[in-house]
Amino acid sequence: MTAGEHRSKPGNGATGPSKDVTPLPDLVHGQARAGPVREHRPVYVDLLPPCNAGCPAGENIQAWLAHATAGRHEQAWRQLVADNPFAAIHGRVCYHPCETVCNRANLDSAVSIHSVERFLGDLARERGWTFDPPPTRSGKRVLVIGAGPSGLSAAYHLARLGHEVEIRDAGAEPGGMMRYGIPNYRLPRDVLTVELNRIAALGVQLTCEHRVEDLAAERAEGDFDAVFVAVGAHLAKRVDIPARDAGPMLDAVSFLRSVASGEKPAIGRHVAVYGGGDTAMDAARVARRLGAEDAVIVYRRTREQMPAHEEEAQDAEREGVRINWLRTITAFDGPEVHVEVMELDEAGYPRPTGRFETLAADTVIMALGQETESAFMRTLPGVVFERDGSVRVSESMMTGCPGVFAGGDMVPSERTVTVGVGHGKKAAHHIDTWLRGGAGEVRAKHPVATFDLLNLWFFGDAAQRQQPELDPVQRIAGFEEVVGGLSVEAATYEAGRCLSCGNCFECDGCLGACPEDAVIKLGVGHRYEFDYNSCTGCAACVEQCPVHAIEMFPEPK
Repeated sequence: MTAGEHRSKPGNGATGPSKDVTPLPDLVHGQARAGPVREHRPVYVDLLPPCNAGCPAGENIQAWLAHATAGRHEQAWRQLVADNPFAAIHGRVCYHPCETVCNRANLDSAVSIHSVERFLGDLARERGWTFDPPPTRSGKRVLVIGAGPSGLSAAYHLARLGHEVEIRDAGAEPGGMMRYGIPNYRLPRDVLTVELNRIAALGVQLTCEHRVEDLAAERAEGDFDAVFVAVGAHLAKRVDIPARDAGPMLDAVSFLRSVASGEKPAIGRHVAVYGGGDTAMDAARVARRLGAEDAVIVYRRTREQMPAHEEEAQDAEREGVRINWLRTITAFDGPEVHVEVMELDEAGYPRPTGRFETLAADTVIMALGQETESAFMRTLPGVVFERDGSVRVSESMMTGCPGVFAGGDMVPSERTVTVGVGHGKKAAHHIDTWLRGGAGEVRAKHPVATFDLLNLWFFGDAAQRQQPELDPVQRIAGFEEVVGGLSVEAATYEAGRCLSCGNCFECDGCLGACPEDAVIKLGVGHRYEFDYNSCTGCAACVEQCPVHAIEMFPEPK
């Protein structure tokens, strides 16, 4: 549709201009330009939604929520997996930092993005949706070390970019910490299997039970053009605790791995878990499911200082796990563990008080963090290692050795599934650029659409839809999944709560507000454009837009 044609306005059908505007000459480069004189003109902008900006996996959340709102579920899923192949997994295990920054939280409550993501992932499993096949092959070969979230993500994106990819992993089955560190009650194994099989279907070769000892040799022998290293942090940190006639002392990673592999370790009636991270919370919750009548977490700092996500601690407490803050284990003399009470100094660091307590404990599970195993990279020239075994990488995620990239737990960062998946995606695109002989290019991001920019007259209150959950008694009876999914109706409703911050969602507000009929509707999905021959620059469209999708810019000279 062009300027001068009829266009629709809400409530009054097709109409022409509401009043005459006398075009005035505007000399630009010596030529007259028709249209009213303006100092500023309205322009449709695409600001960065805070959810997109806050997603470590780099998802275009606002775009797939819009498809889900319209009932275009497969299109929503395909938009989502363009960035992250694990919709059903992430909808369950991601700590959704996108929701922490959601503007809707300032209005009533954040959009439950993770529950809609899970809905789309589960629908894809139910309907058998598969990834689009890779394009023409590039002829390049990439070796990925580690079949955890970061390695699998990199392999997925590299395969879709046309490269031949092989993943080598020391585990019996792929998945890394998603399989061996996250319990079934949070991530059922059938969900994991389906999403991993989709990646294998792209032609990615998975070689399990293969421990890499010398990366330089394996790269050369396999004639690989590039390597991405994404070995998880599986080495448990140790602390020396005096023990006499003690019961078992286990590290949390090995404990969770054994349970995930189908074993049932004998842990007794009383279990103490030493640590304050998410792994400590999972270890205590698993202990309850294995029959421990009492599971207590001992942590040397305060609740506010714990590295575990608050929702993890709350879930643990709902299941009967006790948390002893400001305590440190000094000795284990089964069936008792001795702890010293701590206090915070002026700088907020814990210090001993000389006061001691005794807790019942048949087993102590150590959850003090993990370190990365990177000895197999020592033969590579130029690689710089950090104290914890992780490696230093550039902005392009390349190590000091040309063609060798690293991500996930291998580099200093927050160790979550979502961060690892984001690293895999980022590395894959840098590897692709490097393989094709291009130079890395950093794209400038749009400004973030903050809450104060929105005009919220358009949006009413809409309560967040809650996912069903098992009650605490049912939870600890076994490893059944704790949190359920949304129905089609609830997921569509929840997606519709998105405010579309900074991006036009075709509400027709600008169309109805313009006194000169200078807004042209281009059809569903194509938004609008301005007829600058009619626009007077009054900014009525800007003031009416609920999501700040329009801004006034100085008139071009």
